[in-house]
Amino acid sequence: MPILLIVFLLYASTVLADERLGLPAIAVPQDKALIQLGKDVFNDTHFSANNTISCASCHAPEKAFTDQRATAKGIYGQIGNRNAPTLLNVAFFKQFFHDGRANSLEQQALGPLLNPVEHGLESPEYIEQIIQQNPDYVHRFSQVFNIDKDDIRAEHLAKVIAAYERTLIAGNSAFDQYYFGRDRSKLSKSAARGLLIFRRKGNCANCHEISMNDALFTDNRFYNLGQGFEKMEAILPNFIAAIKQGQNPDDFPLTAEQRAELGRFNVTHALQDIGKFKTPTLRNIALTAPYMHDGSIKTLEEVVDYYDKGGHKNPYLDSAIYPLHLSAQEKADLVAFMRALTSEQESAAEPVQE
Repeated sequence: MPILLIVFLLYASTVLADERLGLPAIAVPQDKALIQLGKDVFNDTHFSANNTISCASCHAPEKAFTDQRATAKGIYGQIGNRNAPTLLNVAFFKQFFHDGRANSLEQQALGPLLNPVEHGLESPEYIEQIIQQNPDYVHRFSQVFNIDKDDIRAEHLAKVIAAYERTLIAGNSAFDQYYFGRDRSKLSKSAARGLLIFRRKGNCANCHEISMNDALFTDNRFYNLGQGFEKMEAILPNFIAAIKQGQNPDDFPLTAEQRAELGRFNVTHALQDIGKFKTPTLRNIALTAPYMHDGSIKTLEEVVDYYDKGGHKNPYLDSAIYPLHLSAQEKADLVAFMRALTSEQESAAEPVQE
């Protein structure tokens, strides 16, 4: 093989590796037609009841695939109860939504479309009607899946959206270059101290994991941190008593806001899962404010203060949450470290305050 070709191939593989530096190996969809179709659907407001909401409305590329609102805004200005998480690196996740009720990206994709507050579409059949009314979509879905137009189903739309989302890979942050690339110039002294606090005194890496070869900054598990739990406290004793007596939790009178705060319990109906929510990734965290499942904390500084105080006490508070007794400098160092988790390809994005 010619030397120049060898050099080029080595360079190309290095570039690819750099773009994903710090992330596990994963197969990313390569079918350009499939991915482009998914991207077009993702940005199409026709897939909502009043033609105003697309997937990108809550997961905007220029906002690191969030909407930077406390909670998501759907059709007719309706406001939901959950913060819209980033879609960057969702290809690595095992469960989806804050309560983990979806086990695949395909399953997750249809959820917002059929949610009366979000896209508000009535049924999977209604999704299929929207596709059938668009000759371009009919042709492209038929081509991509090698099926007759009458065989196009909502599941095919879920597959193209999921394929596009699996290409949203973001690694190669200053942290990755420092930690995995061994370039000690990439972190400031404050951020480097913050990394040590993150892994030791702060106990952050207990849930936001860093391994020897990669770091997703999530363990894909669920924890009760106490945030938002005050909305349940008054009614919680009666709720627990009713569940223990065999009442269906879906029949217990709760407001939509209170039911949302049950978290993982809504999926498992196990009392120990009350108030538990999925560990979010911290990659690009500086771009995705506000924070927590309900978007109730506005800044990284406030997030650190919340954890430093040991969360909000409640009967189901996770044992990993306790007062940290951090100094002002240690808090500042932790924030500096988290700001170093922004991927190079995302660094141009700036937080937008609404």
